[in-house]
Amino acid sequence: MSVTSEASTIWTGTLTEGSGTVTPASGIGTFGVDWKARSNGSDSTTTPEELIAAAHSSCFGMAFSNALTENGTPPEKINTTASVTFVPGTGVTGSHLNVSAVVPGLDDEKFQELANAAKAGCPISQALAGIDITIEATLD
Repeated sequence: MSVTSEASTIWTGTLTEGSGTVTPASGIGTFGVDWKARSNGSDSTTTPEELIAAAHSSCFGMAFSNALTENGTPPEKINTTASVTFVPGTGVTGSHLNVSAVVPGLDDEKFQELANAAKAGCPISQALAGIDITIEATLD
């Protein structure tokens, strides 16, 4: 069975002077977007890259949890931050995953191996195959 997820955006005005709102179909909220936030950063307005980062961090967390569980070492906790880089005029250039986890009974070598496998196997990582994806994984 396939699942299709949706979000809608309404944009008014030019790229640099206009603005818009994006609304996920789940109804979790409506979020403002604009070029200034995208090209300069913002603490109060989201960007497509922040939404990609949310997708990447959550997908990786699920993939890593599955890999650890299949290894016989289910995690107690996984904390993942994805940092997606956007360069105006170039586009999205990379996503860096910074993950720490509490996994009883697992050594660091196997932890790193499973983290890298989850990075490669995560469906969002696969969707982002055209950019550089890096990982920094710490076993707590």
